[in-house]
Amino acid sequence: MYPNDGFRELDRQECLRLMASVPVGRIVHTRQALPAVLPVNFTLDDNGGVLLRTAAASQLVRAIDGVVVAFETDELDAAAQSGWSVVVTGRAGVVDDPAVHAHLCRVGPRSWAPSPDEVFVRIAPELITGRELVGGRTMYGGRLAL
Repeated sequence: MYPNDGFRELDRQECLRLMASVPVGRIVHTRQALPAVLPVNFTLDDNGGVLLRTAAASQLVRAIDGVVVAFETDELDAAAQSGWSVVVTGRAGVVDDPAVHAHLCRVGPRSWAPSPDEVFVRIAPELITGRELVGGRTMYGGRLAL
C-alpha cells in the first residue's frame, strides 16, 4: 500500500493488540451533513468490536446509532518519528439487550464523563486496517542518525 515510504501494514490481530493497549480513540461520524471527530475512551470486546459508554440522550448516540462510522486510535512518538494507527470501520449500534447491558455495566468501559442514564454503543468491525511508521526517516527517505 505504501511501498518504500517507511510504513508497514498491520494485520488484524496486530491491530487489535495495539488498540487494546491505549484507552482513547476518535470516533468519526457525520453531524449535520459534515464530518465530525470526537475523542472517546473505549474498550474492545472479544470479537474486536469497539465499545463506548455515553449518555443515552447525547448528540453522539443520535448521530451514530445504526450508521456506519470509523474509529481511529494511535500511538505516536514525535521524537523518534514513529508510531502506529488503526482504523475500525463498521456499523455503530446501541446495545439494547438487557442482559448484555448488565454484563457491560460490570466489565465494559467506564465513562470519563459519567451520566445518570448511560448506554453502551458497539461498533461492529467490518474493516480493520492499520499501519506502523518505522521511525527515524527524514522527509527525503533517508535514515536519521540517532
